[in-house]
Amino acid sequence: MADPLSSEGNVLGALALVLTDQMAAGAATGAGESGAAAAALSALHEFLDGATLDRLRRVLGLTHSGAVRLVNRLAADGLVERGPGADGRSRSVTLTPAGRQAAARVAGARAAVLERALRDLAPEQRATLHELLGQVMAGVVRDKEGGAWICRLCDLPACGRDEGHCPTAKAAAAKYG
Repeated sequence: MADPLSSEGNVLGALALVLTDQMAAGAATGAGESGAAAAALSALHEFLDGATLDRLRRVLGLTHSGAVRLVNRLAADGLVERGPGADGRSRSVTLTPAGRQAAARVAGARAAVLERALRDLAPEQRATLHELLGQVMAGVVRDKEGGAWICRLCDLPACGRDEGHCPTAKAAAAKYG
């Protein structure tokens, strides 16, 4: 039998679920595509543009055939283009101008959901929440093995990744070196 769930854990689970539902709906509307497509557009826009199909597949946690079908759909919709990869066997995936616009809509929809969820917190409460969430994320990263990347929908400048402030990147650096 599993350990009983704490009140905090239960509320966190409910919050995570409602925010996930709202972000998925907003991202899908913003992209005009599924949640996986929205994540692909976001990842390509933030840190993967020009990556190989295999790299995109790993970030999204998809099978090879699932990634091919997703990229086929995005290409048919004019959101991505395929190009040559680093070798003759690989293909790169690059956002088109329409894909960049769709990715910006995905980011805007995600930001709106998250900022709406935080709107009733005072600045000092938000700072405390940021510190606590960083600790929670460090534990999640420490325990996570494989699957989709945590940051596939992140706004990297918002987390301060380039300045070394991202709790997920810090935890990953501690875990993987």
